[in-house]
Amino acid sequence: MSKSIDQIFVNAKQWLLSWLDGSPSWLIQITSSLISIFALLAVFLTLFALMSVLERKILARIQNRYGPNRVGPFGLFQPIADGIKMLIKEDIVPARADKSVHFLAPILIAAAAILALGVIPYGRNMTPFAIDGGILFFFAVGSTTELAVFMAGWGSNNKFSMLGAMRAIAQMFSYELPLLVTVLPVVMVVGSLSPDRIVAAQAEYTYGFAPRWFVFTPWGAAAFLLFFVSGLVESNRTPFDVPEGESEIVAGHMTEYSGFKYATFFMAEYIGMFAISGLGVTLFLGGWHAPARALAFVPSYLWFVGKLSVLLLVYVWVRGTLPRTRIDQIMNLAWKFMLPMAFTCVIAAAVWHYAGRGLRGWLWSLIVIASVYTVLSIVLDTRRKFAPRVYRFAE
Repeated sequence: MSKSIDQIFVNAKQWLLSWLDGSPSWLIQITSSLISIFALLAVFLTLFALMSVLERKILARIQNRYGPNRVGPFGLFQPIADGIKMLIKEDIVPARADKSVHFLAPILIAAAAILALGVIPYGRNMTPFAIDGGILFFFAVGSTTELAVFMAGWGSNNKFSMLGAMRAIAQMFSYELPLLVTVLPVVMVVGSLSPDRIVAAQAEYTYGFAPRWFVFTPWGAAAFLLFFVSGLVESNRTPFDVPEGESEIVAGHMTEYSGFKYATFFMAEYIGMFAISGLGVTLFLGGWHAPARALAFVPSYLWFVGKLSVLLLVYVWVRGTLPRTRIDQIMNLAWKFMLPMAFTCVIAAAVWHYAGRGLRGWLWSLIVIASVYTVLSIVLDTRRKFAPRVYRFAE
């Protein structure tokens, strides 16, 4: 692999900073941070626009209908048209709303989503802000989402908005627990909260071709599935988009929002989805490492983009396939199944580690995961709790 191609963005940043040779160190640091911030915004805002139209096209294919195909070639300019529409649409604020809180809520939720992108390694030496506690920072910033949702519901001075906000907060709190606990096994095994060190711990290959990604261990596979489902909930994606309920009359905490404020909530949802998916790639799928040593000649950032794209495609696939679940089903899944399984992954990772991280540890951790899963499946068997449904059709 050509090092110059792999490090093209790093070298471009260093070239820009070379113009400040001889300047004070604080000025160089601020400029370096600004370059990273503008690069993140440019990449992910473009990805948001592209993803919005691709998702509509993919859903159209799944549902056997037409997607956007009028604005621009193949409908690719549809995001531009949507952006213009949102910009010129009237911003309606309820008369008795808390106008400052109503205004700040979409800004806060978008800022939290964007900040979470800053600690993810997108390639070799391509972590925008490499800090030792990057994983802790990610979840600390992400936890402000609940505050922004509450601000949106409270500031709207609307009972529907407030009820939607409380429903959303209850759901997000419930799934943040398994989301956090599924990260613990990786942090324990690596012994660090740094995303760069977590990616480095998955760099080796067994027999020169099999990657040692954590997802290929029993505890890692279970933790990744739990992490992915929790990420669906945190991103308010179908089938867990109960707080918004886009097919209903109201839109949860966003009921009293219009124009660009509503678009900001929409953008924050997608950027949050990118952040959660990027963290999943970092924790379980080897980050920017190639799936085989023979493929290491491909630039590292392309591997990260490829893995991220696969996860985003699964997000869209799930949305176009599964119906929306009830709120009681969502909460039961979180507290009765996902949380116990998340703690089981912690125990299985410890067994895998102390058994030598070899075949014996792999088998013992599989036994731990399978045993708890079997017990929970028997205890939580819902078929005994509900009478069989009878469908009657009009003749």
